[in-house]
Amino acid sequence: MNIRLAERQIETRFGIFTEVLYNDGPCESIALVMGDVAGRENVFCRIHSACIGGHVFNSVECECADEMAAAQAAIQAAGKGVIIYLDQEGKGNGHLALMKSIPFKKAGMSQADAYVAAGFAADARDYRPAAEILADLGIKSVVLLTNNPAKAEDLRQHSIIVTDTQRN
Repeated sequence: MNIRLAERQIETRFGIFTEVLYNDGPCESIALVMGDVAGRENVFCRIHSACIGGHVFNSVECECADEMAAAQAAIQAAGKGVIIYLDQEGKGNGHLALMKSIPFKKAGMSQADAYVAAGFAADARDYRPAAEILADLGIKSVVLLTNNPAKAEDLRQHSIIVTDTQRN
């Protein structure tokens, strides 16, 4: 179960958000919230996994940083929304899996197939923490900003109402 630890205001290129830090034991997760989302329906929501390459090293080998910026811009335009940042590098397999999968990806495999070829799960992410955070924030339903529609089904399995998905 996620426990809310702290929150603060954070000024970004896309306006002021409230950063809410959660902990569920082994991992920390962050909700980046703009506007009043409690009790609201159809709130723009992006669930975003950690990506050291894209977020820290400015790698051009993935779209992670661009997807984060696009989500923040969409939320800014809507005036409210939430981004949930999960510590699930390498589709939940960790950074080692990401590094080991690179030769397979460069050989033309999809990222999921590259993880499998490297000996890892195609996608080991768990969206339970995101569902718990959405519940804690009191959001009634979300419009999921994603290029992976399977995320919507995973959230629904955790009792989150996903009214729509939009490519991010």
